[in-house]
Amino acid sequence: MSMYIIDDHPLVRQAIAMLLRRMRPASKVIELEKFSELQAAIIKNGEPELFVLDLLLPGVKGTSAVKEIKTMYATVPLAVISSMPAGEAEETCIEAGADIYIEKSSAANDISSAIQGLFAAENGDEEVVAVGETKLSKRQKQLIVMLDRGLSNRDIAAELDISEHTVKVHLWRLFRRLDVKSRTQTLHFARMNGLL
Repeated sequence: MSMYIIDDHPLVRQAIAMLLRRMRPASKVIELEKFSELQAAIIKNGEPELFVLDLLLPGVKGTSAVKEIKTMYATVPLAVISSMPAGEAEETCIEAGADIYIEKSSAANDISSAIQGLFAAENGDEEVVAVGETKLSKRQKQLIVMLDRGLSNRDIAAELDISEHTVKVHLWRLFRRLDVKSRTQTLHFARMNGLL
């Protein structure tokens, strides 16, 4: 399994590679300058366990790279890292399929925590609840109950003893699983399907 970083800025690419190597010393980290190099790199270096993708790559329009990766590797975590402030860019990336959006101006600890959150969310996805065609993990069921209690991301993080980044990742995955876009829609789905 390999982790792929696609960023046209060598310094950013190398810094993220160092973080990933520290986090997962047994994994191979592949640094790419262009999105067009990705398929050949995967053939050469093996199946992906993570993608870290710069949003503003030369020759790539908007979130087309995010959509393309998620079409081919729907279950592999994808972190978008960008110099653009979160907000509309973050929302657009999440809608396109990214699991998390990280600003390049974030501290190394925050970037590391966000990526660790992706792996934690991935490992905590043991399916236990089936709602029609939808399967939810224990953590996702737990999140629905916490949302119903009106807890903020910070409150949820404190109660579960995880980072706020990890909470965001869990929520995005829950929203995607339920095909909803907000906490309100999640709670409506939960009530209509007997989850609360």
